[in-house]
Amino acid sequence: MSDKITIALAKGRILKETLPLLERAGITPQDDLEKSRKLIFNTNHDNINLVLIRSADVPTYVQYGAADMGIAGKDVLLEHGGEGLYEWVDLHIAPCKLMTAGFADKELPKGRLKVATKYTGITRDYFMKLGRQVELIKLYGSMELAPIVGLSDMIVDLVDTGNTLKANGLVPQDFIMQITSRLIVNRASLKMKNKALKQVIEKIENAVKQPEQAL
Repeated sequence: MSDKITIALAKGRILKETLPLLERAGITPQDDLEKSRKLIFNTNHDNINLVLIRSADVPTYVQYGAADMGIAGKDVLLEHGGEGLYEWVDLHIAPCKLMTAGFADKELPKGRLKVATKYTGITRDYFMKLGRQVELIKLYGSMELAPIVGLSDMIVDLVDTGNTLKANGLVPQDFIMQITSRLIVNRASLKMKNKALKQVIEKIENAVKQPEQAL
């Protein structure tokens, strides 16, 4: 069917808050996404499928039309650049802060800073506005290790509870931005599947408002 809709969901932390939101929107998968090894899931709607992928890949799948819509963190969207998609609505789920972090008692060098992060675009812009020269070291995980072994002076990463930083002797320092997850939509899909997509979008928008209405 031409009106078949595929929604790309991010694995991990965001998924835990995405599933209840979709349930409030009346969309439920037929399998347990957190336990199943499958990547494509049917739902209680014949025309809606879910795909489960890495968070960083969600905008790419939506951009190229492999998914008609998706749910991704604002951090991932800023790094991606937003080509080929609309950032439709702030879902107000999976909130966290993007921050610098390092050792509380270690003085930073006056000159060029070495900063480890997977958010190189955001980090470059942030330090450029501060007038600081930085050498960016791109990592994909275990960010806290970089200052400990001398790979970097500090890191830029998402901070939720701060427990992982604390366990590794680091502290959150400067706030860069608040991050929440957003609903994104493929531009071409919105034209070709307008009626079907708008129905799903409206359900999700109403689900975002439901907790506020319940108060």
